[in-house]
Amino acid sequence: MSGHPSALVAQLRAILREGRESLADAYHADPDPARYLAARALLVDDVLRQLWRAQDLPPELALCAVGGYGRGELYPESDVDLLLLLPRPADTALEENLQRLVGLFWDIGLEVGHSVRAIEECLTAAKEDVTVATALLESRLLIGDAALYKNFRARFTKSLDRQEFFLAKRMEQAERHQRFQETPYNLEPHCKEAPGGLRDLQNLLWIAKGCGYGESWQALSQKHFFTEAVFRQIEDCERLLQNLRIRLHLLLKRREDRLLFDHQERLAQTMGLEAAEEKRASELLMQSYYRNAKRVTQINAVLLQIFAAKLLPGPRQTSEPIDAHFCVSGNFLDVPHENTFQKHPPALLKCFLLLQQKPELRGMTARALRALWRGREAINEDFRASPENRRNFLALFQNPRELIRAFHLMDQFSILGAYLPAFGKITGQMQYDLFHAYTVDQHILMVMRNLCRFALDEFAHENPFCSQLHNAFARPWVLYIAALFHDIAKGRGGDHAQLGMEDARAFCLAHTLEEKDTQLIVWLVGEHLSMSHTTQKEDISDPSVIADFAARVQNARRLTALYLLTVADIRATSPKVWNNWKAQLLESLYRQTLRHLESGAASEPQGIIAERQNEALRLLRYFTLSDTVHERLWRQFDTVYFLRHSAEEIAWHTRALHYRIHEEKPVVKARVHPGGGLQVMIYTRDEPDIFLRVAGFFTRAGYSVAEAKIHTTRHGYALDSFILLNVTDNAEDRDMIGFIESELARVLEFVLPVAPPSPGRVSRQVKHFPITPEIQIYPDERGAHYILSIITADRPGLLYRVADALARHKIFLHTARIATLGERAEDVFLISGRDLDQNTARLRLEQEILGILKNLD
Repeated sequence: MSGHPSALVAQLRAILREGRESLADAYHADPDPARYLAARALLVDDVLRQLWRAQDLPPELALCAVGGYGRGELYPESDVDLLLLLPRPADTALEENLQRLVGLFWDIGLEVGHSVRAIEECLTAAKEDVTVATALLESRLLIGDAALYKNFRARFTKSLDRQEFFLAKRMEQAERHQRFQETPYNLEPHCKEAPGGLRDLQNLLWIAKGCGYGESWQALSQKHFFTEAVFRQIEDCERLLQNLRIRLHLLLKRREDRLLFDHQERLAQTMGLEAAEEKRASELLMQSYYRNAKRVTQINAVLLQIFAAKLLPGPRQTSEPIDAHFCVSGNFLDVPHENTFQKHPPALLKCFLLLQQKPELRGMTARALRALWRGREAINEDFRASPENRRNFLALFQNPRELIRAFHLMDQFSILGAYLPAFGKITGQMQYDLFHAYTVDQHILMVMRNLCRFALDEFAHENPFCSQLHNAFARPWVLYIAALFHDIAKGRGGDHAQLGMEDARAFCLAHTLEEKDTQLIVWLVGEHLSMSHTTQKEDISDPSVIADFAARVQNARRLTALYLLTVADIRATSPKVWNNWKAQLLESLYRQTLRHLESGAASEPQGIIAERQNEALRLLRYFTLSDTVHERLWRQFDTVYFLRHSAEEIAWHTRALHYRIHEEKPVVKARVHPGGGLQVMIYTRDEPDIFLRVAGFFTRAGYSVAEAKIHTTRHGYALDSFILLNVTDNAEDRDMIGFIESELARVLEFVLPVAPPSPGRVSRQVKHFPITPEIQIYPDERGAHYILSIITADRPGLLYRVADALARHKIFLHTARIATLGERAEDVFLISGRDLDQNTARLRLEQEILGILKNLD
């Protein structure tokens, strides 16, 4: 090999490049992840040794591999972690030599993470930082002074406090899990760091190695930490995760450990997966990943408990028997034998009841968890048919404080999916609807959690009204059962709500629920989307909408149950979906429907108008306005105005406009809306394209329109109201009021053109799982107007482009309901226009809007 530095660097770069290509080809031909990772580490070992030998370095130094590279595993795009071990701190000359060496590491094409430390510095850093201690734990000598390295290993091993190391690694894992919301089931999971990922398995081996229990899964198996069958299962889990990470790096040719939507389909194809009926290849891949992640969390939980029992025994605890099958040991639920559940299967559900009944218990012992893991296989048809087991399962729903703790543990150890096979089928099932952020099974558990939180005083601040209703609701456990079944039929094809009703009815009959409870649960499962659909697509200020919804729910108990389930459901979809605006809409629909049900008859429109006018006048008196101040303005309003606006909105409009009835300049008023965002009122002479210009202005200001009420007075003025939601968070809503009032008034007064807003970037989710746009135009129930319904992927500028099409066709907009669910927009417009009565004109408008939506994508 040439001794010239540049020639040496070029040759080593070529060796690395050719070696990587050869290893990748060999892996694709025969995908053995362990062999690939070891061979990649050996390739880098050889290159580093050659580079080291070519340098004029003191013989008492040592070059060590640490971290993942130290354990002999190197992923395609991972850093090469190195320790330059010194007998003493480096002087200036040595520092310069080592800096040149590190530069050469980079020159040959390695991404290096390095540290330069003497032994004492290593020991100090390891004591201060468990991450450093973990990296050093996996060190191995590459080249250099073997005696120096041997001395370092002996002193490091002696300095490592087993208990402190275990506690630090356990806390580090808990903090890491918190960063990922404590769930493996995000739709774009991190296959290395997320719960159920590679790091959970690596953490167990680090603890085992640091505490002297063994350096491999086989060593732990031989020491009876788990059985041979579990050993094989761990190897399978690790192999899947290693394969995913290797393929992801090779596919992207860069370091990326997130299973993003951009990569899922291609990754599935590289693993030989093909689309099946009802499921894409990517869905099959991700379901396999989630089920693997669940097994990893099971393994992790059991082994952490075993390690804790060995390392943190505490004072000797006496075992206090509960019954023939359970005892309490050190504030943990224990079993006398690991075959307890196999010998007495009913104890499987009884253990979760005991955890509920004894909240002082901190969990289950390692022995009990191992027994639980083994015992789940005892759940069969006979088990499910047992009256005792059915009673025990039903009893779990009676305790909202401990319900989710029990159900999460049942889910983690696959007890829930075994008892309810329909739930087992949705374990790890993706949801490509652009607004759910979690798999179906985890979404269901989160809905149950949200309902239970309504019952607990410490969470009453989250939604006080729901907590009040829940606490007054008799037999609230029926809500939890309805939540368990509301999405359980997803992925089967057909209407999941209707199919879920059948599952719920079968469950209720099998568990001998009273007929009235069965009817409510089944009805809730079938109707669980109806309340959100009504608020998103109907004008709930219209008395007829309230009357129709009241007829649908029939009574106050159903209404309250549906409201609580709806709030819990929407809040469990994604952090992006729930907001104060949706909360206010749902609460308003609930209160109006309840008043309708309690009155026992539908109110006549004139009675509703008189009621709203009287309430508006009462509100105006607070501002020391005369009792006649409204008269001239209100004469310009028709009955539609009073039916579409609340008393509070009528009072707001009257205060702002009673002395400006014939104002020549546009009036724009804005205020913070109690449901979140801003409410903006516009009053100006009516023009055909007002809505178009206003929509463009709001988009450019960083707001989306959640609701629009468009009204034309008898004397030809436009009085339009908008609810706006901030989509940029660039400024506080209150700080934007002055800007909107002045700038929008200027745009309207001088008829300034508003440039079409930028369509913005398409999100990864929309790009890879696009929604086919749906457009419908049909007459409303009265035949006076038409309804334009649009379902499409949400994009900046969407409303502006729809408004532009309506303006070109001379279509008048009366109301707009803009519902954004994550990345999905479901918008409903009440429109009118001469051409709409003609089928060809309607079809032409539909096709034009459809073309606009497709071009946005």
